[in-house]
Amino acid sequence: MPDRVAFIGLGIMGRPMAINLRRAGCDLAVYARRPESMEPLAAAGAMTWRSPAEAAAQAEVIFTIVADTADVEQVILGPGGVLEGAAPGAVVVDMSTISASATRVIAQRLAGLRVAMLDAPVSGGEIGAIEGTLSIMVGGETEAFARVRPLLEVLGRNIVHVGASGAGQVCKLCNQIVVGATIAGVAEAILLARAAGVDPTQVREALLGGFAASRILEVHGQRMIDGNFAPGFKARLHQKDMRIVGESAYELGLGLPAAASIAQYLNALVGQGLGELDSSAIYKVLETMNH
Repeated sequence: MPDRVAFIGLGIMGRPMAINLRRAGCDLAVYARRPESMEPLAAAGAMTWRSPAEAAAQAEVIFTIVADTADVEQVILGPGGVLEGAAPGAVVVDMSTISASATRVIAQRLAGLRVAMLDAPVSGGEIGAIEGTLSIMVGGETEAFARVRPLLEVLGRNIVHVGASGAGQVCKLCNQIVVGATIAGVAEAILLARAAGVDPTQVREALLGGFAASRILEVHGQRMIDGNFAPGFKARLHQKDMRIVGESAYELGLGLPAAASIAQYLNALVGQGLGELDSSAIYKVLETMNH
């Protein structure tokens, strides 16, 4: 397993992932835009650096996980970015959710310096990041994937090499469509149960025993019943992901009406100033629509 690792981006997902790599024995270099985000890693024995380039220069494998396409471009290709620090033979593993076409462009730029790139977005939320049980969808070269896989196994349980560069991002967009559509379906079911005077807790329990069972019904259904929308995955980030789905559909000439509907729910949620809540708060949009 490569033991010299850099981790760039220490938010709600990145921080626990980096801590897990450190606990696994990695010699870890970290960078985050907010110095306070690096403090838990410094306490765990990681070295903190002042730029992505400085962190990347210490590592054989460089992980990045930031908010959006422009952030990944800045962190990797911008001034003081990974491109300036990574040594030939290094592998960049971007675990953000961004445009597949932009991913391919970044990978080509890195390849010019003999640095490989994997796109490896994740699903499983903060709990999965903390517990090291994420689902990881990987695009990129087979050789680079084989080198990095032992590190990915520290972070996740279900690790699939989907295909060439960009394939991991496409897979993540597929994931976000299914997750969003299921959240909306569960929200409608719970709203119907309550409006009809039937206990939604009992409805959820019954549905979990049949074909409607899902992780979304189990976890997010309970969130909706409890009215607990503390973020495991923030609605504004799901909104961003659905924007990328829409852009990809436009590029490919596809009509994806369910995805468009999910995007509108999330637009409404963020527009109400609730973008920091979990995306399961789609339930609140439906509730507002029906009162």
